[in-house]
Amino acid sequence: MTAVDNKQPSPAAAILHNPRRLEGKVAIVTGGSRGIGEAIVRAFVHHGAVVVVADIDDAGGHALAAALGPHVCTYVHCDVAEEADVDRAVTTTLDHHGRLDVLCNNAGVLGRQTRAAKSIASLDAAEFARVLRVNALGAALGMKHAARAMVPRRAGSIVSVASVAGVLGGLGPHAYTASKHALVGLTKNAACELGEHGIRVNCISPFGVATPMLVNALRQGGGLGDADQAAASEEEEEVEKMEEMVRSLATLKGPTLRAGDIAEAAVFLASDESRYVSGHNLVVDGGVTTSRNVIGL
Repeated sequence: MTAVDNKQPSPAAAILHNPRRLEGKVAIVTGGSRGIGEAIVRAFVHHGAVVVVADIDDAGGHALAAALGPHVCTYVHCDVAEEADVDRAVTTTLDHHGRLDVLCNNAGVLGRQTRAAKSIASLDAAEFARVLRVNALGAALGMKHAARAMVPRRAGSIVSVASVAGVLGGLGPHAYTASKHALVGLTKNAACELGEHGIRVNCISPFGVATPMLVNALRQGGGLGDADQAAASEEEEEVEKMEEMVRSLATLKGPTLRAGDIAEAAVFLASDESRYVSGHNLVVDGGVTTSRNVIGL
């Protein structure tokens, strides 16, 4: 008598059968109007998801949704530091699509980058609170309201964009570093609770990606003036300067870290490929936080 093979198809087999790795899923991406968030939105749509962009950049969000098409992407105004906005973003998604499969907590701020602002002796309490309110509380509120949508279905994936500043000291200002350490810890705690309901919670910690936000911070820290007034040629020069700095610090030589690399990591964690991955911090940094080659290997 031949035994019946009741094994489920492997995630790898499913990918070969259907390269659209998020087919049929509904996702919210906060801070999705530009930079890493925009790359994640585009990657999610490319892989078959319907995406709701939640951001405070109304012009950018509406433009992105129009470019991708209203059948696959819509925009909702959402300040993640305001619980009513987060609640409305999730409720709107449920009203329009009937479900929420993926939440990507991407919205975040760097805070001021001037030398004075970086000094603990000059700590601005209001600035510190503002950064934590967006980066840590904003993600917590996203998890809270995503959970209420996902728990009844006993499925879902929550992916937050943290930072290497949440892994190693000296890679960001105090407020930013504190907020990203908080986000990594929150990810582990939420995964511990929500795993009981079949919900996975993970985060991604990128090294420096030359997004407008990071390039603006470089200008601010270097006294290069208002980024909004910079010429296009200067912007390209600053992007290359940022990318060269990242390349020089990474252990892994060759590739240049781009927003698309973070988007691919988000696709993996959002998809069923990572169905047994939870509470994990996926560090995308070319090895910069893992080692220091002090003996000349």
